[in-house]
Amino acid sequence: MPHADLVFTRGPVLTLDPARSRATSLAVTGDRITAVGHDEVRELIGPGTEVVDLTGKLLLPGFQDSHIHAVGGGCELAECDLTESVDVTEYLERIRAYAEAHPDREWITGGGWSMESFEGGLPTRQLLDSVVPDRPVLLSNRDHHGAWANTRALELAGLTAATPDPADGRIEREADGTPSGMLQEGATGLVARLVPATTPEDRVAGLLRAQRLLHSLGITGWQDALLGSFNGMSDPADAYQAAAGDGSLTARVTGALWWDRERGAEQIPELVARREQLTSGRFRATSVKIMQDGIAENFTAAMLTPYLDGCGCATGNTGLSFVDPVALRGHVAALDALDFQVHFHALGDRAVREALDAVEAAVAANGRRGNRHHLAHLQVVHPDDLNRFAALGAIANIQPLWAAHEPQMDELTIPFLGEERAARQYPFGSLLRAGATLAAGSDWPVSSPNPLEGVHVAVNRRDPESPDEKVFYPEERIDLLSALTAYTAGTAHVNGHDDAGSLLPGHLADLVVLDRDVLAAPADEIAEARVERTYVGGKLVYEA
Repeated sequence: MPHADLVFTRGPVLTLDPARSRATSLAVTGDRITAVGHDEVRELIGPGTEVVDLTGKLLLPGFQDSHIHAVGGGCELAECDLTESVDVTEYLERIRAYAEAHPDREWITGGGWSMESFEGGLPTRQLLDSVVPDRPVLLSNRDHHGAWANTRALELAGLTAATPDPADGRIEREADGTPSGMLQEGATGLVARLVPATTPEDRVAGLLRAQRLLHSLGITGWQDALLGSFNGMSDPADAYQAAAGDGSLTARVTGALWWDRERGAEQIPELVARREQLTSGRFRATSVKIMQDGIAENFTAAMLTPYLDGCGCATGNTGLSFVDPVALRGHVAALDALDFQVHFHALGDRAVREALDAVEAAVAANGRRGNRHHLAHLQVVHPDDLNRFAALGAIANIQPLWAAHEPQMDELTIPFLGEERAARQYPFGSLLRAGATLAAGSDWPVSSPNPLEGVHVAVNRRDPESPDEKVFYPEERIDLLSALTAYTAGTAHVNGHDDAGSLLPGHLADLVVLDRDVLAAPADEIAEARVERTYVGGKLVYEA
């Protein structure tokens, strides 16, 4: 064989090949892996071969993220950033400082604040008015299912006590009906529509900013979970198209085209046209995102039984199904027949069941076409639906970081679900035991994009920052190898990259080098590992 371009030696190498999970050496020629083994691989070293000594380090397939908003996250990094804090005083100081540093900005935008910081998860307009009274402010919360507005923003949008709630959201109100400053779900669009749109240049800059961050975390590819305009957010598709065209997109990206829930099947020809228009280079828009429900914290996740109130009594609210579940079956069958993958947002157990029913209808109508439909988030899954994932070939797209005790979970979620239903949250172990294929992602900028933090929580069911916290439903923990597989081979499978996600001769040389062998370290130290190198197609895209 000719000499290799790149050889890793003195392993460990984690291949994620069931036939041989461990090796000590790996060779790369061009963009492909050419050999995996032990000392014999060293025979491929020539005078022009780069040799990487792995002593004390771990080589494994590059991580992939199955549900992320990279362009939006990258743009937000340049806006008012409230992440990494839960202190209201700090929020206000950051907002004040940002406004003072950007006197020419017509609107103050950004976000990342946590619902746990405010009583009932509801910040007020008066708090924002105290630091920015003269310009409109709109700040998304960390899950991006709600936004905090000041009085000026509400006035510009014309929101008053007489303004009705939209069908897909809620305006939180003061005692007399005046909007209080908190907007839930679709109500955010009533104000967000006035925010000056990001420019194409902003979006490309945001994408490249995000790509640098994601490569530094070992991420070589992802699925962007929303290509389209929604609730005032700009469509990121042009950024991907531009970066794929000029070669600056080094990651492999699948885009999920947004399903407009205000429309029906008449939008399908437009999705077909966009798929053809946008697919180029390392970017392909072959998925369709259907957001079936909201989130549990604001009681919009679709549940089979009612939410509880503060006293533990059943309310009349079971959440929202944004797409009629009967119509959903027809839509998914039609998309499947056109070889679209469907990427569902499904948090509540009713939304999960409605999505699985739709996949079942597609299989009944079209047979198994291998389109790898997947359900993201899966906060509550009814036990009767666990076995349906494997039976239907539906993939469980998990966001592991959320499966831990923290104030938003303990104060704003569990009391309103009740213990029996709360114990069904994020059932990773049950899904794995039922034979489901797991893919994993972050939903960044909702939560950290670091895969090692997600792997840590999947294995430990504890936040890495709270090692003494009680384990979050310990029976749903999964083993380290399964968690790593979800972030590599599982998401590569979702994204149709059958030649990635495991280290085999002929596969793409999408690789990550960690500073330690996490399989040899204690489970409570997983999140302490750091990425030293990231390669896409054999090319170094990040080095610590």
